[in-house]
Amino acid sequence: MESSRAARRNHRARPSRRRPLLHIALATVAVVGVTAAGTVYVKAQAHSGPVSSSKAPSASASASASGSGEAAVEPVTEPTVDYDALLATAMKSVTPTGDQKVSVAVLDLTSGESAAYGSAAFDTASIVKVDILAALLLQAQDAGRQLTATEKSYATTMIENSDNDSATALWNIIGTADGLDTANKTFGLTGTTGGAGPLWGLTQTTAADQLTLLQQVFGDDSKLSSASKSYIQGLMGQIEADQQWGVSAAADGSRWRLKNGWLARSTTGLWDVNSIGRVTGTDGDEYLIAVLSKGSTTQTKGITLIEAAAKAGVAAFGENGGSSTAASAAATD
Repeated sequence: MESSRAARRNHRARPSRRRPLLHIALATVAVVGVTAAGTVYVKAQAHSGPVSSSKAPSASASASASGSGEAAVEPVTEPTVDYDALLATAMKSVTPTGDQKVSVAVLDLTSGESAAYGSAAFDTASIVKVDILAALLLQAQDAGRQLTATEKSYATTMIENSDNDSATALWNIIGTADGLDTANKTFGLTGTTGGAGPLWGLTQTTAADQLTLLQQVFGDDSKLSSASKSYIQGLMGQIEADQQWGVSAAADGSRWRLKNGWLARSTTGLWDVNSIGRVTGTDGDEYLIAVLSKGSTTQTKGITLIEAAAKAGVAAFGENGGSSTAASAAATD
């Protein structure tokens, strides 16, 4: 935050032999802050000094001093930034083709600002594995117990290696869709429904809901204990090498924690490709990002699409209110 200084001027009257000097309080306005949007905040303080009656400060240059010596100056209201609009603008650099659809939600943990692009529901594919583990840990907390050695083994391979058998085992332990939905109600998710029967990968969700889930994993206001959050975060930071794509494309180097999901739908042959996680951007801010997509003809093209969307999401919060150039990697069929 940059600041500017208002010039201070003391006007001293020439002495007069026939009349005493008049002392009045001068309200000097000092600029104490300028927002990034250009809004100036001011504070008025009263200073006493000798001036002649003919040199009294004008109303436009000073405020009337109160009995306490503090002049009241109304601060300028900071304009509201529409981050949804900035994200929509940044997403113009991302070009889905054919049947591709994409949705993004971003939270800047540094500023607390968030934005979403698209509200449709998508298949989770393997990103639901974070939700399954969060539900398991919540249930364990409520029961006052620790995870068993077997549960920990399943959790490790489910998150780090995206092992489906481990996911199925924990899906059954939490009570399948009913257990997931109950936990998600506690977490505050409103647009997520567990997949039918054993089909955890067909859980339906929105980018906004996945952002809410990420806040449970990485945020301070969470139903999960600090130990539970640290456990999930640790696993999301050790994803096997060939799965380190997705939201990590928006990170500064290796400063990310993520979980990806990918699924070729048997009915259409088209791919669901998703990615959720936390990244540290090149601006130094911490971001939670959820990117969901469907309709890609190959997994590779789906990855290209969601990585471009993740970069655009971070760019929307970048310097100059999102005017930074977003990644223009097009997902070409």
